Amino acid sequence: MPSLSDLVRRHADAHADRFGYAATPFQGLGVVRQLHPGELQVAVQKPLIAICLQGRKRVTMGTTSFDYGAGEALVITADVPTISQITEASPAAPYYALALELDQGLLRRLAVEADLGVTHGAPVRIEPADPDVTDAALRLMRLIGRPEAQPVLGEALLREMHYWLLTGGHGAAIRALGAVDSHAHRIARAVALIRQDYASALRVSGLARVAGMSESSFHQHFRAITTLSPLQFQKQLRLIEARRLMLSQGAVISHAAHAVGYESVPQFTRDYARLFGAPPGRDMREAKLSA
Repeated sequence: MPSLSDLVRRHADAHADRFGYAATPFQGLGVVRQLHPGELQVAVQKPLIAICLQGRKRVTMGTTSFDYGAGEALVITADVPTISQITEASPAAPYYALALELDQGLLRRLAVEADLGVTHGAPVRIEPADPDVTDAALRLMRLIGRPEAQPVLGEALLREMHYWLLTGGHGAAIRALGAVDSHAHRIARAVALIRQDYASALRVSGLARVAGMSESSFHQHFRAITTLSPLQFQKQLRLIEARRLMLSQGAVISHAAHAVGYESVPQFTRDYARLFGAPPGRDMREAKLSA
């Protein structure tokens, strides 16, 4: 019977896009394949778990780096900026991983049903992959070739996967994410608004109201959870989206800058170079050569 690694490899090889990602029929679940060690990738990650099945990857948050490989899981339990790089991959032995974006509404419902207390943990951590989680993931991946069963069993298996995440070795930080009145949940409400309208002027007072906090408390907890101020968080979102527009849609620099909310192209160019290590024109040329 095929293993989880076999099924992920089969799906990724057949469906991975130019960035190495292949979606699945299940909400938030996808697989990753990379054939070579890659360039540094900057992103503001949503809460997720990524299970490495082959190869190695390094993820840096702030000044702390995390290396993980086959049989290990990267758990991110807050919207945090990360710099990541595939460090071990080749055409003969590609990097493969399974990634699931955490459904915070489902986590909250499960935490209430199971009467789980709130605990706290680091927003980024590496743990051995939990056998119960990987077993549920295996059964989900088996459904990909059985579309008639997906509407009946897919949602239940996603629910099971989230339950094992809440109660297993990754559970400490994930339970804080799902708690209705935790600081992590309050900040997540504000982050969702920033993500939704990142190109508009940021009004911190409105975000603080959404989080149910004073402005000073909001700033303190936002930085503690995301490692950035709200303005820095919005700026990184804008720059990451601009890079995506230029890479995937061929947008010119000025159009990408204005599309994400910049009024000044020179300011956009300076901010872009600080985040990605090169101005946008050179970064695009190097990305095309690499591709």
